[in-house]
Amino acid sequence: MRTTITLDPDVESVLRREVRRRSQPFKQVLNNAIRAGLRNTRPRAEAFKPLTFNMGSPSVDLARASSIIAELEDYEIIDRYRRS
Repeated sequence: MRTTITLDPDVESVLRREVRRRSQPFKQVLNNAIRAGLRNTRPRAEAFKPLTFNMGSPSVDLARASSIIAELEDYEIIDRYRRS
């Protein structure tokens, strides 16, 4: 298929560099680059695995977490009033 495309200057520069490096025709380098780019657009088959760390035992009783948060908020509010 024959078509006209407009390449950004940086893309043209990279393609021309590859043409010289590979000693292949411009058309072949461009087609190979498009094929490679389109091949990499498929979603990955493997699931994302987040990086995790063992942080040890909690230093706070998590059963009382909401009461601790309320206490900390109280201290924050008191501190704001003192500053103003």
